[in-house]
Amino acid sequence: MGDLDESELLTVLTPPLPASPLEVVGNGDDGAVLAAPDGRYVVSTDVLVEGRHFRTDWSTPEQVGRRAAAQNLADVMGMGARPTAMVVSLVLPGSTPVAWVRGLASGLGQTCRRAGAGVVGGDLSAGDAVVIAVTVHGDLEGRPPVLRSGARPGDLLVHAGDLGSSRAGLALLSAGLDPESRPADGQARRCIERFLTPVPPLEAGPALAAAGASAMMDVSDSLLRDCGRIAAASGVLIDIDDPADDPADEARGAQDRRLAGARVALEPVAALAGETDPAAAARGWVLTGGEDHGLLATVPPGTVLPAGVSVIGRVHDPLTAPGVLVGSRPWEGPLGWDHFRA
Repeated sequence: MGDLDESELLTVLTPPLPASPLEVVGNGDDGAVLAAPDGRYVVSTDVLVEGRHFRTDWSTPEQVGRRAAAQNLADVMGMGARPTAMVVSLVLPGSTPVAWVRGLASGLGQTCRRAGAGVVGGDLSAGDAVVIAVTVHGDLEGRPPVLRSGARPGDLLVHAGDLGSSRAGLALLSAGLDPESRPADGQARRCIERFLTPVPPLEAGPALAAAGASAMMDVSDSLLRDCGRIAAASGVLIDIDDPADDPADEARGAQDRRLAGARVALEPVAALAGETDPAAAARGWVLTGGEDHGLLATVPPGTVLPAGVSVIGRVHDPLTAPGVLVGSRPWEGPLGWDHFRA
């Protein structure tokens, strides 16, 4: 890539990138101009750093691009908005192959296109490692934004998307499992794919907002940690179903067994990763695994839930202070991903 100037590099990057449906002025000027049909728009930003958020020996450039798009689109989903546009800034070492840059743009474009969003601009710079900074915009479509602070006692805690799959995929790769050269069962392969390329349930955000969700957020750091954020912002106590429960317990509704079912599905993966107690490891992955980018929300009782959304807990008045319980008991283990302690 070192032989290309900025203009030449842009001719590699821009062809795979879709335009935004709200684009008035796109790539090519000092700034993009977007229509705002609602009069408001959601804005969020996120950054990926090589060696910290992805490894080029594990991920293809297309997977890195899809991951960068997905985790930013998920933040817009978590506000109840529909993603419309993003700008992407890249820091690239001079040794980066042109084919890698082209693959990155292709992955970004694929995920944005499926979400109905476009890439309307960005910036380029040289540096010692690959850094991808994305800012995404979303349309509220006339609805109020769904904040973390709206949960109320009596609400149901609900979730859409993956639970623990990304953390399981990381464990498999860290254990040396290569899905391309060594046999892996379907669930193990799926977990690796979800770690390398998360798939947020983007339609669930607007659907839950329309259904009357009282609080909502993207689950990026872990189910426990992000439940704690809703609890703190709302001043409530959240009791999460325990994944250790029996998924065949007929006394519980099918939706109430969602976490237990996720734990059971991950137990063979934990064994394949070499965990000494697969059941305990799988339970921990469901509760504290990060980067699944599922959707966490609270809804009033009686809410008709959109497809793919399951009840996983309840909201109560705080006993002494806002917090989170697991199966009505305090949680004493780690909470999940922390950007400055991991």
